[in-house]
Amino acid sequence: MAKTLSDNPPSAKKIPHQLEKHNDIRIDNYFWMNDRDQPDVIEYLNAENSYCDSQMVHTKVFQKDLFEEMKARIKEDDSSVPYKYNGYWYITKFEKGKDYPIYSRKKDTLDNPEELLFDCNEMAKDHSYFKLVGISISPDNKLVSYGIDTSGRRQYTIYIKDTKTHKVATDRIDNTTGSSSWANDNKTLFYTKKDEITLRAYQIYKHKLGEKKEDELVFEEKDDTFGTAVYKSKSRKYIIIACYSTLTNEYHILNANNPDDKFEVFQPRVRGLEYSIAHYNGCFYILTNKDKAINFKLMKCPENDRTMKNWEEVMEHREHVLIENIDIFKDYLVVSERDNGLNKIRIMRWDNTEDYYLPFDNETYTAYTSTNVDFDTELLRYGYNSLTTPSSVIEFNMRTKTKTVLKEQEVLGGKFNKDNYASERIWAKAEDGTKIPMSLVYKKGIKKDGSNPLLQYAYGSYGSTVDPYFSTIRLSLLDRGFIYVIAHIRGGEYLGRQWYEEGKLLKKKNTFTDFIACSKHLISKKYTSSMHLYAMGGSAGGLLMGAIINKAPELYNGVVAAVPFVDVVTTMLDDSIPLTTGEYDEWGNPNEKEFYNYMKSYSPYDNIQEKDYPNMLVTAGLHDSQVQYWEPAKWVAKLREMKTDSNKLYLKTNMDAGHGGASGRFESIKEDAEEFAFLLDLEGISS
Repeated sequence: MAKTLSDNPPSAKKIPHQLEKHNDIRIDNYFWMNDRDQPDVIEYLNAENSYCDSQMVHTKVFQKDLFEEMKARIKEDDSSVPYKYNGYWYITKFEKGKDYPIYSRKKDTLDNPEELLFDCNEMAKDHSYFKLVGISISPDNKLVSYGIDTSGRRQYTIYIKDTKTHKVATDRIDNTTGSSSWANDNKTLFYTKKDEITLRAYQIYKHKLGEKKEDELVFEEKDDTFGTAVYKSKSRKYIIIACYSTLTNEYHILNANNPDDKFEVFQPRVRGLEYSIAHYNGCFYILTNKDKAINFKLMKCPENDRTMKNWEEVMEHREHVLIENIDIFKDYLVVSERDNGLNKIRIMRWDNTEDYYLPFDNETYTAYTSTNVDFDTELLRYGYNSLTTPSSVIEFNMRTKTKTVLKEQEVLGGKFNKDNYASERIWAKAEDGTKIPMSLVYKKGIKKDGSNPLLQYAYGSYGSTVDPYFSTIRLSLLDRGFIYVIAHIRGGEYLGRQWYEEGKLLKKKNTFTDFIACSKHLISKKYTSSMHLYAMGGSAGGLLMGAIINKAPELYNGVVAAVPFVDVVTTMLDDSIPLTTGEYDEWGNPNEKEFYNYMKSYSPYDNIQEKDYPNMLVTAGLHDSQVQYWEPAKWVAKLREMKTDSNKLYLKTNMDAGHGGASGRFESIKEDAEEFAFLLDLEGISS
């Protein structure tokens, strides 16, 4: 079926499969790969893995060196900044030589003995993949619920254990999101079930600890374009069910003291109305796009009279400032904003006596509020980093305006000095004249003569913004002469909500042309040249990679496409695939002819041509629930068939993992080392 000779790439068999929609016929020769239970499929994936390994065997020592170099920068015996919740200080730590976190707590003060909650290293021993999520402590601090996934498919089993005896209850809840919320009676647990086929989170159940009767279904999301979740308010008074789609929200609330009462709808869904809620001091605070507030405004209402006519404005909508989040304290409201692409943290006293911003003086940086679980405090915790500055966790006194750095990320190895690196923000002009920002970082001393290797990264979907963040892993490229660029293309929210609207649905191609415009600008300004320009993206960013190599392959010497979403039309027509129906507001519904035609015009798999393509490394996860493994597999097979060059084309499938790759903190670095070795090898750099 597939050749396994190291000198010859696998040749996938072709079985024509006709796909028809809107009287349009597509022939998919590799549709047979959609069945993971077929031995031929596994054989093909293994053959591709063997070919990739054999072709990159000369980089194996370099990969190991890169891995050790990256690992050496990481403080192995590390721990989080403790935070206090309900009488206990909670700590997450890593120990030297171990892949997984250890969760513990201390009662009242940090001087007290440590109580172990979970040692994930012990729990992961018999599994090739392991993930623990959703740690939820009961109000009396005696029980903890948590979710475990050992396949990488994000189908979690919830368990409950006694925090003192560590005895795990016989209660076992399968096929969930992993998270759960305790009612205030310490025995009722609310959790979210997933659809077995599509993996859509769609049902909320109530579980009574130790009871033999079946769990009670308390809510079911009937609209298959919506998902649902359940959580507890920061005030601990309400259990809240969230229903969400790309464009619309709806919430249901229940007093956590009365878990057997019925949930009440907060504000019935109205298509296009987005809102989120926070409860404090007899009121709900509502972040919403109501009345065409595209960048959101803040409103409030009494908790017992929530009809929309009672929503009162707290902060008005501003055309150029996006409100991303709020943190409520007894005396202060903290607002996370984005202005001209930059994070701003605004602090306002409820009595209107103060209103100021935290000062940040970098040209390009990332700042965000972190774990703030108490209302009655004047201390705000936030995080800060930049392309050249390691992460810090900072405690800021909102009354005295003084700050304490609680933790600074250590970069070990003795070689890192942030003064050796420079960052800047530059702007390219897109096809339609729009200015597109980019954040750059490089080692000082580079010359703009077109000879620098440059890695351009972007995502550009779902309004997800890639902020300019610090990475110890990235230093392995910078120290070898690479420039690293994050292109803040449309489809994210870097320049506000409108930036997202301009890169979705029937404007999706802006995402791709923006990226190409950034590439051309970098070449024209001699940061690099097409001989030395590389592109990288994953998932929906992998779709971006597929689109740019169809549209402008000549600009790039190499591309890394991680778990790429490349078979857009076929996937969006298959509503049995996880996530599909919930994505219609992002990509469009191809059951409608206009969206079908538009999607087909950019879908990477459908637009492969007989022409030269760049060198490529493509990754996949056999158990991936977000981008099914067959998308990258089919894409590579068709590229092999069609491309007219002799450039490298490798497919590497992780046979044990899903969308996020390997689960251990060091195992995932091995994947980084392989990707970097691929890029560095193309530059002739081998040490």
